Amino acid sequence: MSASAVYLFWIFGIFIVMLFSIGLYCILATFNLIRALIGVEILIKAVTLLIIVAGFLSGHTALTQSLVITMIVIEAVVMTIAVGIVLGIHKQNKSLDVRKIRSLKG
Repeated sequence: MSASAVYLFWIFGIFIVMLFSIGLYCILATFNLIRALIGVEILIKAVTLLIIVAGFLSGHTALTQSLVITMIVIEAVVMTIAVGIVLGIHKQNKSLDVRKIRSLKG
């Protein structure tokens, strides 16, 4: 690896770790379901960026592009379903607080 590739890896690596940490914090520190979904979205974006950087550094850009496009499509479907579930929970409970949802039965 050349010096510029190592420099690029460290810059993007730091940014990826920051994104991952922010996403994990959003998931763990909140009781709101919408904020948790935003945290999952940020985590997925960090993983996507990691795949792009790894593909660029290894020279397999075509494989990386196909993986990232597939991941974006799957992410969009999963987020659409998750938002639908969250809206259904809000319609049923009039709240998005996880602590109130835990008490649901049957």
